[in-house]
Amino acid sequence: MYLRRVAEQQLKEILADDKVGIILGARQVGKTTLVEHVLEGQSAAFLNFDIEVDKARFLAAAALAPVDSLRALGNPPVLVIDEAQRLPESSRIIKGWHDAHLPSKFLLLGSSSLDLLDQAAESLTGRNRKLVLPPLLFPETLEAQGWASAAATSKHLREHFAPQLRTCLMQRLSFGSYPEVVTSDRPERLLRELSSDYLWKDVLQAGLVKTPDLIKRLLLLLAHQAGSEVSVNELATQLQMARPTVDRYLDLLEETFVIFRLPSFSTNPRKEIVKSHKVFFWDTGIRNALLNAFSTDEFRPDIGALWENWVIAEVAKRNALLGAPAELFFWRTRAQSEVDLVVKQASGLRAFEIKWSVRRVSGRAFCDAYGVNVELIRADNPFAVDVFNSEIKRNCS
Repeated sequence: MYLRRVAEQQLKEILADDKVGIILGARQVGKTTLVEHVLEGQSAAFLNFDIEVDKARFLAAAALAPVDSLRALGNPPVLVIDEAQRLPESSRIIKGWHDAHLPSKFLLLGSSSLDLLDQAAESLTGRNRKLVLPPLLFPETLEAQGWASAAATSKHLREHFAPQLRTCLMQRLSFGSYPEVVTSDRPERLLRELSSDYLWKDVLQAGLVKTPDLIKRLLLLLAHQAGSEVSVNELATQLQMARPTVDRYLDLLEETFVIFRLPSFSTNPRKEIVKSHKVFFWDTGIRNALLNAFSTDEFRPDIGALWENWVIAEVAKRNALLGAPAELFFWRTRAQSEVDLVVKQASGLRAFEIKWSVRRVSGRAFCDAYGVNVELIRADNPFAVDVFNSEIKRNCS
């Protein structure tokens, strides 16, 4: 079952442009499915560099003159290269073909930015357009529900389908939003497979991790601490690893779209925390698979932390799809006043407290410091996570 995605429009714009398209996202997030759907009915050639025969065919074509190269591949109007990070020199080869003004559109798909983004950025400077594809947004997951009409507004769904929305929300908190997981009747099995080695397959294949067991232990610690400030020194002590190694592993997990880090926001180092970070999972299903905690009971003991991770990941996914126009932070003072999420855009700041059930929050400290009201995101309105389509509230209350 194909679920319609916001990214379809961005991909169509990339295809209409004369630049090389680069689509990045975790394995199994739906990159190939998206491209196949948008290109349906068009003539396109697909090569998958996880398959050695496809890789060899590409390299054989690359040894020829550019015109002959494309002829050897069938002169496709669109050439799609999946798992392009498995052959880092592919971006250099594609640059040569692009610069030869061949009548083909090139799309590079990658499940890791480890090599692909660095190589492509260097080789294709000024010649590429990027799309980061995250797991499904919450409204996209509702496509799988017969009662959630595509024409229905979020207000209509909240007023007429509140119990169904609550059930869907708990499923997404527990099982996450990978497309195959959303449509599966056995989500736990799929998530266990994804969270074993598959998501960080590129790290393991590249030999960047000498002891795979350590990265699994690190992930387990991060799953327990999701949404909390993470001390790299404490992680290093618990894992009996050197701090630079832990830093490198965190970078690798971020570059393979497993986790992301939220820095602290500060303009006053004397009063505010400056150098701290929180760690969140792009997908709460992966976090729960690591902990073997798939309960859909809204009274589960970690519901507050799980809700915060889910909300901030939804905001981060929307930001990625928009091309990252905003910077995301948390805020804490040395006097322990806190704000869960600060969104910094060209239009100004927005601040949010993320609470599963609390009806009021005190944002006086942040409002006094920055003149921006702290807004509340509660579980009774999961659509409130679309923070990019409403106005900044500047009146402190």
